[in-house]
Order: sequence, then C-alpha cells, then structure tokens
Amino acid sequence: MTSWANSGSRDLHLDLRGSLVPGARGTKDALSAALREAARSGRLTPGTMLPPSRTLASDLGVARNTVAEAYAELVAEGWLASRQGAGTWVVNTVRPDVTPRSRGIRVAPVHNLMPGSPDVSEFPRSQWVACTRRALAHAPSDALRMGDPRGRPELRHALAGYLARARGVRTSPESLVICSGVRQGVELLARALGGPIAVESYGLFLFREAIAALGVPTVPIGVDDDGAVVDELDRLDVPAVLLTPAHHNPLGMPLHSSRRTAVVEWAQRTGGFVLDDDYDGEFRYDRQPVGALQPLRPEKVAYLGSTSKSLSPSLRLGWMALPDALVDPVIDAAGGQQFSVDAIAQLTLAEFLVGGYYDRHIRRMRARYRRRRDALVSALSPFEIGIGGLAAGVSVLLTLPDGAEAEVLHRAGAAGIALQGLSLMRHPDAGADHSDPDGVIVGFAAPAEHAFAPAVSALCDVLRASGL
Repeated sequence: MTSWANSGSRDLHLDLRGSLVPGARGTKDALSAALREAARSGRLTPGTMLPPSRTLASDLGVARNTVAEAYAELVAEGWLASRQGAGTWVVNTVRPDVTPRSRGIRVAPVHNLMPGSPDVSEFPRSQWVACTRRALAHAPSDALRMGDPRGRPELRHALAGYLARARGVRTSPESLVICSGVRQGVELLARALGGPIAVESYGLFLFREAIAALGVPTVPIGVDDDGAVVDELDRLDVPAVLLTPAHHNPLGMPLHSSRRTAVVEWAQRTGGFVLDDDYDGEFRYDRQPVGALQPLRPEKVAYLGSTSKSLSPSLRLGWMALPDALVDPVIDAAGGQQFSVDAIAQLTLAEFLVGGYYDRHIRRMRARYRRRRDALVSALSPFEIGIGGLAAGVSVLLTLPDGAEAEVLHRAGAAGIALQGLSLMRHPDAGADHSDPDGVIVGFAAPAEHAFAPAVSALCDVLRASGL
C-alpha cells in the first residue's frame, strides 16, 4: 500500500501507515483519517477536487469500495461534498478541536463591524479588469522593469489631477511618491525625519507601533472638541506632527480652522513638518467636505492617502504628496527604488482615475454608506450611549458609561462581533485623565449589504445585554 496518489496531473500525498493514524482500525479508517488531517492542516483547501474513487484506489493499491466508503464518511461529517457527475471536493478545513488563539491565527468573525474597512463585496471588479487590460495593452516595456523610485508617471499624473480637484491638494507629479499605503508612508517619513514624532493622544495604534519599530519615539498632544491641541507643539522639540485633520481618527471631529492655521504656522516657524493623514476624507455626508490641510502650506505639509477605505486595503496602493525638500530623503529611506507596489496595479489605478471610474465608485459608496450610517444611528437611538463621528468616514464612535467598554467587547466577542475598543487608540503616554471615556468604534462599511442588518441587530443585542 503506497502513500502517494497521482490523479492525472495532480499528486496527492496521504500517509496511510496505521502507526501514524491514531485509532485507525483498518485501511478505510486510515484513509479517512489521512484525508481528514490533510483538510485540518490546510494541505487540502476548500474547493480542492479529490481523485475519483477508482483512480485513488488504483494509485493507493486498495479496494475501490474502501475509497468510496471513506469519501462517504467524510461527506457525512461535513469535510467533503460530492455530486453525481461533478466529483468529490473539500468543503471544510476548520479544525474543531483547536481554538484560533492556540494556533495563533485569526478567524473571520460572524459579524464584521471593525472600523477602517470598506464593503469589499462592492469592489468594481469588471471596471478594474477592463482598466487592467487597457493598462497592459498600452504599457511601455519599461513599465515591467524597476523604474522611477517615485512610482509610475502615469499614476502620478492622474493622481495630481484628481487630488487637486477632489481634495484641493496642490502638488505635481514630481512631488508625488507612490507607496503601499499610509502606514508605509508614515514609516518612510519617520525614517527621513527622525524623531520624536508628535501624534494625537487618540489615534491609530498601528501607526504608533510602526514608528516605534523604527526606534523613533512618539509624543502625544491632546485632543478636544476642536481636534488636536496644536498649541502643545510649542513645548515640544519635534521635527514633525502626524494629524488626521479632515476627520479625526477615531473621535470624528475636523481640526478647527484656527488650529489648521496655527499648525502650519508652527511648521513654518520651527522648520518642522505636518503629516496630513487624509483619513476618510472622501466620505463626507452632512456638510461640504473638509479640504486637505496641505494646500495651506504645501512646502511644510506632507499629504498621505490611499485606496484602503475607498476600494480595498488589499490593493496596497497609497501616495504621498510631499514638500520638495522631502522627496529625495523619502526616496532614500525607501532604498532608492520603487518595489513596494507593482507597476501593473499602478497603471490600472491610473486608468481607473482617468476614466472616471473612481469618482463614480466613490459617489455610489458614499450614498450607500450614508444610508447605513443613518440606519445604525436609528437602531442605536434607544440606548444610553453617545454617538460621535457622524459627519464623515466609515465608522462611528459609541461612548459608553465608565467601565462598560470591557463588558461590551467581551459580550461582542462571544457573539462573534468584531469591534474595536476606544482604549486601544489611546496613546500609552497620554497621562491619567478621568475624563477619558470608555467606548467602542463601530465600522458600518465592512459588512456586505445582506449582512449589515444582522450585524446591527447582533450589536443591539450586546448593548441590551450589557444594561445599556
């Protein structure tokens, strides 16, 4: 009896030696256990077609009925599926006796209400494919080599026009640098500028961790109803401050106009730079969009944006509109080459922008997300919670009574709901302040359309069970 099966052009390794299959009492048990373990371990992924029973029996040197019985047993257990004329295939690779924590992996929640993610089921696939075809058809040969370290010129030209029109950014293709997302842009700027870097006392912890991993410390400045308290920069010796001025992450307010002016004057006066993370800038619902901070002083503000919330985070497409003085230092920090984003994706996004597909997608999703936001707010109205960050973005902040954050997160986890606690966003060096609220951040964009209402209902059940 062999351990290898060769079905057509596919090799399938199955260990049928009884000593390695605990509890196996015969060939059928050994084969069932081997197939089950191959699925559990991930070697056989969902959708993998298995050899016909006659073929597998011949390859393994066992009776055909043995294979048929093993297949039938695993179909009954839910590991395999089978249909006359279609064959037998793997449908289940979830190991029931090992928890996600013990394996060190993450399992998708039943209800995904994590902030910062779009509804990827609405990704404009057909338009993206058409743009990829056009991009490849017209791409010069040098597009398939390592080119300009700033990124493909086609994308930089398209972005310069789009950002000027949609966000008011004053830049040129020569001052734009393509990166794999805002996080990488922050890392490159931290490498180029050194530290410490000032950050908002509440902000995306991933950026703090990325900066800290470079050995660059971060120093928090306060946040109030008018946004970041930029006057605190005067007491700090920092080369830069990272802000979310259009829509604060996660508290939701825009930076007050007087503070927008004050922070660029600070940069001009001290020689520092402002890093303008245009978080959720394209999704504004109730008022006119708040423009980017960068146009106030382009030579002192580095503007950062990406497609992570507008299209998909897996595209890994971001950009930096840099002051001229930072272009070369950032390129040097990146190693002098453009290797973080593949050229075909850049060319495709350029076609997507020039063809107007990006604008149409943003308008369509803005209307959809506004309807979802309104439905979420309506569903939450009976509860004794605060709701903030409503004017823009793809998430809202629910402020809770003191001590309620941990209970809500615990109950949400037990119910299969992915949320984010507000405390995770608080800088560890922000200092003790009894006014710091408990809260959770609810992303209303992430679920597919059919999954949104059940997710909101499950969230309401959690808040009800938490006594809110």
